[in-house]
Amino acid sequence: MVMFHKSLDVYQLSLDFIDLAAVIVKQIPRGQSYLSDQLRRAASSIVFNIGEGAGEFAKSEKARFYRMALRSGTECAAIIDVIYRFGIIDATLHERCDRLLDRIVAMLTKLILSAQKNSQMHPQINRS
Repeated sequence: MVMFHKSLDVYQLSLDFIDLAAVIVKQIPRGQSYLSDQLRRAASSIVFNIGEGAGEFAKSEKARFYRMALRSGTECAAIIDVIYRFGIIDATLHERCDRLLDRIVAMLTKLILSAQKNSQMHPQINRS
């Protein structure tokens, strides 16, 4: 079985972000565990949706999964901003996250546009 997602640079970068998110989660105080939960879910969602999208053959579905991953990426950026504003992480870690998420979102945007373009060029035939 071929695992297409593992060959995608954006998938590997998303795993790198998971590692950063794990570092941040350890710094979040107990009284703000909702931030830990939200960051874990959103960061994982990026990885999961890239994996699902890469395994999809229908271009419109592939684009849909990549759009969900992109939305989770922008959600992570917002969560990181809040965590930074709460004083939980320093500016250096905040910038690292921003740079990594910018790259992930840019790569996902290109994958989405490519899948949508290919979907429009080769519409599926309804045989019913």
